Amino acid sequence: MLKVFGDGTLFGEQSGTEPRVLALPGWMRTRNDFASCLAGLDSIALDLPGFGGASPEPPAAWGAAGYADAVEVVLDALRAPAVIVGHSFGGRVAIHLAARRPDVIGAVVLTAAPLLRRQGAPSGPPLAVRLARLGHRLHVVPQSFLDSQRDRYGSADYRAADGVMRQVLVRVVNESYEEQLAAITQPTELVWGDSDSAVPPEVANRAEALLANSRLTLAVHTGHLLPLEAPRVLRAAVDRQLAALVP
Repeated sequence: MLKVFGDGTLFGEQSGTEPRVLALPGWMRTRNDFASCLAGLDSIALDLPGFGGASPEPPAAWGAAGYADAVEVVLDALRAPAVIVGHSFGGRVAIHLAARRPDVIGAVVLTAAPLLRRQGAPSGPPLAVRLARLGHRLHVVPQSFLDSQRDRYGSADYRAADGVMRQVLVRVVNESYEEQLAAITQPTELVWGDSDSAVPPEVANRAEALLANSRLTLAVHTGHLLPLEAPRVLRAAVDRQLAALVP
């Protein structure tokens, strides 16, 4: 059942009358990614603002903390203690909520989430974009050329996004969550595809070292879209955490 939350701009699929699982999808993904792995559970799977589902774009370029602000109202609809599940971008939001609200969130399941910057990854845009940006600030390069360089050298996600969602993407790709990971005391499962090239397992290994109580599972022959590629592996992690929680 599609349900509206908060001020009427946040939508999600609710199953059951006392949901104990909240699922947050990846970048530009929707609640439908969790249909298989959450089947039969009392749960809520959200469409995050601007991701192409029912929820409209945010009014400004939120970071992960801003998305957590918007989603926090949904915690009132959960039966505590609950499990929060975050895939990719949704994992960025999930760790903010877990660190803030241990009174509601009793366990965390993160999959393919860019929790930390990749080792060896460049910080900031490519040199060609930085030079074009400098030229634009000096009024020797027109906006159209700067935009063309950003489109040429930007990621596929960057090229596919526009308006406020492109601004959101630029903001969050520069975020890292060491502080939030260290603040999470709840049991946390990290479920990763061993062939994930977007967020490789080394990110999960480093995140695991920052968490107080964690378990890492690698799904074989699985890439970044783990909720679709290996739903049973993800469901097993959710079931383990639900079974361990006090009713």
